[in-house]
Amino acid sequence: MNRLKKTVVLVFIVASIAANAQVSNDSELHKKVVALDKELFDAYNNCDMETQAKLMDEDLEFYHDMGGLSTSKSDVLKSIEENICGKVTRQLVEGSIEVHQIPGFGAVEIGMHRFFNKQEPNATSKASRFITLWRNNGSNWTTTRVISLHKN
Repeated sequence: MNRLKKTVVLVFIVASIAANAQVSNDSELHKKVVALDKELFDAYNNCDMETQAKLMDEDLEFYHDMGGLSTSKSDVLKSIEENICGKVTRQLVEGSIEVHQIPGFGAVEIGMHRFFNKQEPNATSKASRFITLWRNNGSNWTTTRVISLHKN
């Protein structure tokens, strides 16, 4: 998919979020996305690269307000393995997840989380916002777009 088409899709999804209310916290979709978030970040916190790879789409785009854009699943996984494994853990801010259904695609997850650097155990961790687009591929779900915002 070319860059312009990807941008149009991303704009459409963001517009859909604005137009649609989040699903109820007790809905099956909300429970599914919360479970996917837990599975992904349990793998992240424990350096389970196989599970992380399974949950990332081949067409992954990762937008980071400090690190820029990465459009390579293998580069994102390599960066996690080299820079995160054994050094950084992620903790979800309890109750912060919003889920918005994207009909014919999957869902958007919006929430807050904190990261803790094991090499700086006394450092304060500020909560930061994230947005994850989950694609429902029928038999499995994968992250297609991730927006990670750490600057306050």
